[in-house]
Amino acid sequence: MNKAELIDAIASEAKLTKADSKKALDAFLKVTGAALKKGNRVALVGFGSFSVVKRSARTGRNPQTGKEIKIAAKKVVKFAPGAELKAKVN
Repeated sequence: MNKAELIDAIASEAKLTKADSKKALDAFLKVTGAALKKGNRVALVGFGSFSVVKRSARTGRNPQTGKEIKIAAKKVVKFAPGAELKAKVN
């Protein structure tokens, strides 16, 4: 499902216009991104939680040459699904 399909699904489920659904989704993405940038955790009960974790520096391999390369440390976003979401998928 891409963003346009998600907007259509939200509009039909919540009985909103597509424009209002797009605004709501864009606002959610903006607020979630800002919270994660500050290092905060975003938890949606029943759905899951988004958090930022530090990935330490490591060595990897270039698959074409086999030569070792250094991969720098960085922060990445992690999603942990909630129990209700896990139950829906299984």
